[in-house]
Amino acid sequence: VHLIPVNPIREGGLNPKSRKRIMPDLLTEPPAIDPVYEAHVYCNIPTIAERSMEGHAPHYFKLVSVQVVIRHGDRYPLYAIPKTKRPDIDCMLLPSRKPSHPQLEAFIKHMSKGSAAQMEGSLSSLPRYPSHSLCEMGELTQTGVVQHLRNGQLLREIYIKKHKLLLSDWTAKQLYLETTGKSRTLQSALALLYTFLPDFDWKKINMRHQWSTIFCSGSCDCPMRNHYLEEEQRRQYSLRVKNNDLEKIYVDMAKIVGIPTRQLRASNPIDSLLCYFCHNVSFPCTKTGCIGMEHFKVIKRHQLEDERERQEKKLYFLYALLATHPLLNQTVNRLQRIAEGKKEELFVLYSAHDVTLSPVLSALGVTEARFPRFAARLVFELWQDGKRPKEHFIRILYNGADVTFQTSFCRDYYKRSSKPMCPLEKFVNFVKKDMFLVFNSTSYYDACRRRLL
Repeated sequence: VHLIPVNPIREGGLNPKSRKRIMPDLLTEPPAIDPVYEAHVYCNIPTIAERSMEGHAPHYFKLVSVQVVIRHGDRYPLYAIPKTKRPDIDCMLLPSRKPSHPQLEAFIKHMSKGSAAQMEGSLSSLPRYPSHSLCEMGELTQTGVVQHLRNGQLLREIYIKKHKLLLSDWTAKQLYLETTGKSRTLQSALALLYTFLPDFDWKKINMRHQWSTIFCSGSCDCPMRNHYLEEEQRRQYSLRVKNNDLEKIYVDMAKIVGIPTRQLRASNPIDSLLCYFCHNVSFPCTKTGCIGMEHFKVIKRHQLEDERERQEKKLYFLYALLATHPLLNQTVNRLQRIAEGKKEELFVLYSAHDVTLSPVLSALGVTEARFPRFAARLVFELWQDGKRPKEHFIRILYNGADVTFQTSFCRDYYKRSSKPMCPLEKFVNFVKKDMFLVFNSTSYYDACRRRLL
């Protein structure tokens, strides 16, 4: 049997005594979803130093390129729960306030000198760090900045200090930086970059603007991708309609805030409630009552069940293959150029969103991965075999864990080989050919227009 400690719950005047509850389920059963634990993982509050597997390889392997896709750090909600007070969170950066970082003060000073950087399109008009005493909707918080200062520091220790990927006289051509047009993604990229290359020369920074959250650049016209996304949204809707507990919770919350249930649902309350939860701020109250932990747990549990079902059903996977091909194709082309000896774009940073990372993980076949938390990072490492210099291998890491052999294209190779990595050509073949097999197609253009029976 499992002995599961139950945390004291004080909301709504429930008994605050801690007690143990015996769960008589057999150890072979899958563990029950714990929405509170999963929410803590999602918040990614910077506390203890993180262990990571980045940069691990046999001594005769040489690291030749690193490409990183990040999700922006912790942010203020994108939606407000109607008729409630917005969470009181300060988006001024104060090194004395927790969570902080030893380089936060230096980061603020350096950002104020950034006018020499090349910022493409509308990026030049965005602030380089958050600075409102009451956060604006979707704004990066101090926690979000600190999360990426820590990411950059961790990657610096491994890739710069240990593997000498970039030397002190690195050039602008050795970096490739791209972000969506939101201040939270630009600021997250700059925070990571600052601790990765402290006090970098702003003249060497060329930040490209990506208008699409799936980074499809010039290959965004894909009718079947939109079709699978619509089908996936129908699946989501039908799962929600079937969940009676969820419906009761929405009805109860709508009464508390005094609006129709439909309007409450449209305001996407989980986005707002996660902000209260991650910042340890009490959930909102009105004269009628308070939104409590029980409301939060039911909505979060449904979200987790939805993710689980989404992984099991094919619709999201088909969407993901078409959504991420342009980005993965760009990645593969770059890795091939570097394997052939080009010394450009050795370090690549894409600063993106959960809706960028999630389909990439799905397309790669990494189905066990959690939904991208705040400041999640997905890393593609390219290695050269020192004993056979023409042979190149890749490693893929998600939040520091090596997921290379969870990928659909390297799972079988792992069973047959003693090599600690995946041959680059396996990844190339997957992106150039195998991604389209499920569509009975040989190209992205064809797969985007071919309807599955």
